[in-house]
Amino acid sequence: MKRTTFLSTLLLLLIIPSITFAQKKTKEETFKVLQFNVWQEGATVPGGYDAIVDQIIESEADFVTLSEVRNYKNTRFCDRIVQSLKEKGQTFYSFYSYDTGLLSRYPIIDSTTVFPCVNDQGSIYRALIDMKGQEVALYTAHLDYRNCTYYDVKGYSGCTWEKRPPMTDIDSIMMDNVKSKRDNAAMAFLKHAKEDRAKNRIVIIGGDFNEPSLLDWTEESKNMFDRNGLVIPWTVSTMIVADGFIDTYRALYPNPVTHPGITYPSDNPLMPTNKLSWTPLADERERIDLIYYAPFKGLKLKNAVIWGPDESICRNQRVKDNTQDSFRIGKGIWPTDHKALLVTFSLGK
Repeated sequence: MKRTTFLSTLLLLLIIPSITFAQKKTKEETFKVLQFNVWQEGATVPGGYDAIVDQIIESEADFVTLSEVRNYKNTRFCDRIVQSLKEKGQTFYSFYSYDTGLLSRYPIIDSTTVFPCVNDQGSIYRALIDMKGQEVALYTAHLDYRNCTYYDVKGYSGCTWEKRPPMTDIDSIMMDNVKSKRDNAAMAFLKHAKEDRAKNRIVIIGGDFNEPSLLDWTEESKNMFDRNGLVIPWTVSTMIVADGFIDTYRALYPNPVTHPGITYPSDNPLMPTNKLSWTPLADERERIDLIYYAPFKGLKLKNAVIWGPDESICRNQRVKDNTQDSFRIGKGIWPTDHKALLVTFSLGK
C-alpha cells in the first residue's frame, strides 16, 4: 500500500506541472495597437503635445504607430514622448525616426529604416519587438501625400489642391496615382515583411497611407463621399491585401456603407474648419489611417474602434458621423486633424 501511495503521489506531482504548463500555453493574451497621426507632433493645436500623451495613456495601447514626426527644434521626438510617458508612470520603448514614429511597451530588439523619408514623400520604419518571448515585427508608415488622386476624383488636384473638374477615367486615375511614392514604399514593406513572416514573427503595419482602400470604393459605396460613381482598386491596398495581409477594420466591419470608418478629415473644435480641410467645396472624407496584419497561428482580431471625435469636416462644415462605426476618445483636448484607429488582438497557442 505504501509503495502504491508513493507511486501515485509521484505521478500526480509529475502531472500537475504539465497541466499548468498546458494551461499557460492555451491562455490568450491581449494587446492593442493604436495608429495615430499626431499632426506635426501636436504643435498645430494649442496643448496638442500633452494631449497626445494623455490620449495614448487612455487608449491603453501596447504599440503605437505615429505619423507626422518632425523632430522640431532639433529635438528627438522619440526620446521626448518616451520621457513624457515615463513621467506619468508609463514605460515605452522607441528609437530615432523622422516622419513616422513608433512606441512599444515591450523591449525593441532591433530597428530598421524600410523606406527613408526623402523630399517628404513618405517613410516606413520597422521595430523588432520581444513580446513575452514572441517576436513582433511592427511597421509604421506615413506614405506620400502627393499625387493623392482620390482628390482628383472629387474635383481637386491631388498635388496642388486647386479646384478642377473631377477625374473620372479609371486608367487616368490609376496612372496618376502611381506617380506618387506610395507604391514604392508598399513594395519595400512587403519585401521586408516576407522575411519576417518566414521567421515566424507576428507582422503588423499601421499608418496614414494617404490613399483609400479598394475595400471602401466598392459598388455599394460608389456614390458616397463624392466618389462620382467609381469603383477603384487603389494601388497600395490592392498590393497589401494580395500579399495576404488583413485589413483589421474591414475584417470586422466588411460593409463600407454602414461602417465607412472615416479617419480624415476629423473635426477638431479648437481649430477653424478651413485649417482642417483641403477641399472647401467637396466631401473629402476617407478612411486613410489603417492597420493591417499577416495571419499568424493563435493570433485573433478581437475589436477595432475609431479613436477620436464622432464628427468630421465635409464641404467646410462640421458634420456628425451618422454611421454604425464605434467611436471612443480620451478626455480632454483632441490634438489632431485625423481620427486614430485602436485595434485589439489576442494571442493564444
